[in-house]
Amino acid sequence: MESETFPEALADALSGLQRLIRRRLRSGMSAPQLRGAEIDLLRLVVDRPGIGVSEAAKELYLAGNSVSTLVNRLAAEGYLIRETDPADRRAARLLPSPVAEARLRDWRLRRAALVRRQVTRLDEADRAALEAALPALRRLATNLHEEAEET
Repeated sequence: MESETFPEALADALSGLQRLIRRRLRSGMSAPQLRGAEIDLLRLVVDRPGIGVSEAAKELYLAGNSVSTLVNRLAAEGYLIRETDPADRRAARLLPSPVAEARLRDWRLRRAALVRRQVTRLDEADRAALEAALPALRRLATNLHEEAEET
């Protein structure tokens, strides 16, 4: 039986881990820092080139005007390319620039190396526990995503 504090402790651990990873990665960057929402949008566009602004907003659970602001900033900085959607001339499709792809590739490599270094510092039991938790964490993420889609 799970304790009453488990859900909050889990949420705190996950958000703290994410925050620490982002801070560590930012400290080694020579390029201008990007905010979390900007990184999330870039990752989405790299993973799904051609995504529209409204679809990106829905996927990131942000307001459309917030994503438009992010798109304008990232396009001005040379990270995003905005193309007119041939099916709907009023809509835009987002594509990553080569600079964005290179920056995210570097970010992902550095993130993997950082986490790998820290995981190897753990004992075998902790590493096994983290690996065993991955399927449950993925299901938790899927459940959160599906619940958000229903609202």
